[in-house]
Amino acid sequence: MDSPYVLIVGLLTVYGGLGLAIFTWVRAERVVAPARRRPIASAGDSALSRLTNSAVGAINQRLRGRDLQLLTADRFEQAGLRISTGEFLVICGSSAVAAGLIGFLLGGVGLAVLLALLGGFAPLIWLSMKISKRQATFGDQLPDTLQTIAGNLRAGHSLLRALDGAADDSEAPMSEELRRVVNETRIGRDLLEALADVAVRTKSPDFLWTAQAVETQREVGGNLAEVLENVTETIRERAQLARQVKALSAEGKMSALVLVLLPIAFILLLTVINPIYAQVFFTTFAGWMMLGAVALLLSVGSFWLSRLIKPKY
Repeated sequence: MDSPYVLIVGLLTVYGGLGLAIFTWVRAERVVAPARRRPIASAGDSALSRLTNSAVGAINQRLRGRDLQLLTADRFEQAGLRISTGEFLVICGSSAVAAGLIGFLLGGVGLAVLLALLGGFAPLIWLSMKISKRQATFGDQLPDTLQTIAGNLRAGHSLLRALDGAADDSEAPMSEELRRVVNETRIGRDLLEALADVAVRTKSPDFLWTAQAVETQREVGGNLAEVLENVTETIRERAQLARQVKALSAEGKMSALVLVLLPIAFILLLTVINPIYAQVFFTTFAGWMMLGAVALLLSVGSFWLSRLIKPKY
């Protein structure tokens, strides 16, 4: 009869071999193959990508040195977008073509022209809405961020380090703006100029007060943390008042939105339900005159309602 030690040694050898094989297999799964460490460039872009890139390049080349009021680089920064004017114009053109094609399939040439115009301006409206939303979010984040900066200053940090810490603790867009201030200051720009640019870019009078408080403290001295806490309290009170005004004017805003969108929704619904009846508006001179009158009246009414539901306080 064989010794039990031989059986033990054999089992240990088998188990050891299995463990080594499993370890080698798991490690091979985790290690990136040398061929994948520097992936080979793709064979080439598609024809659509090449066409788009060439169009963007041509538009940017043509617009170089020109200042478009509605499509300045500042507006893209205000919206938090990292695109060029040429790319945005290509988006507008693509939206207009797509909307025009849908309109042509639904109601003919007249509806195609109308939807193409609406589709071309839709990205501009979206850009304005994104800017407004980002600025509103920045304003909502400002009181808590100032409180964080004041706490960092009381802990003994410098103002630049306090801004850096507040950027780490905040979310976008506040974190993006504060990091931009810190980076610009580190490469030699004056801190007050960077803070003033943030106030202009976000259209925040509250942040402008903050920049002015920092400037006053730099000139005359004093406890900046205490000053920022006072500014924070004032901002919170103004935000509370703004929320009350927004709640009181919500009904007027909803009424204005319904009055403006109802005629547009009605003509689109009529085009889908009864295309023959709706073709009168897009195929006759009288129909185009009626559409022009409707557009003029809607524009005047929209402007008037926007003034009524936007109180100043």
